Amino acid sequence: MPDVIVAKASSFADPGRKVFDVGGNEFGVFKLGGEFYAWENRCPHLDGPACQGKILPCSTEAVNDDKTSRGREFSKTDMNVVCPWHGFEFDIRTGRHPTNNAVRLRAVKMRVEGDDIVVSLRD
Repeated sequence: MPDVIVAKASSFADPGRKVFDVGGNEFGVFKLGGEFYAWENRCPHLDGPACQGKILPCSTEAVNDDKTSRGREFSKTDMNVVCPWHGFEFDIRTGRHPTNNAVRLRAVKMRVEGDDIVVSLRD
């Protein structure tokens, strides 16, 4: 399939996302920290629409020097998209699940040319 212009980069919020269906290829394009990322809109768990879920800050356990917990903290820079079907989370920048590196979203080849978001889709 040839390269396809799907949107204007300037039309995205930061953080933000848009979901597209081009020729039966459904994918999400995300903007985070001024950078763009594209993922297939299929959760590896049960093929749910992962790219359509909530965008939330990554949550981690804050640990004191004595190894006791201070509770949960939210990242100021790392964001996850949460699959709406079963809550699987994926890092927007890497597509990886936060605790299982074997579970990840599939990347869509994408680039920014001027103000155009261009994707290269599989046949």
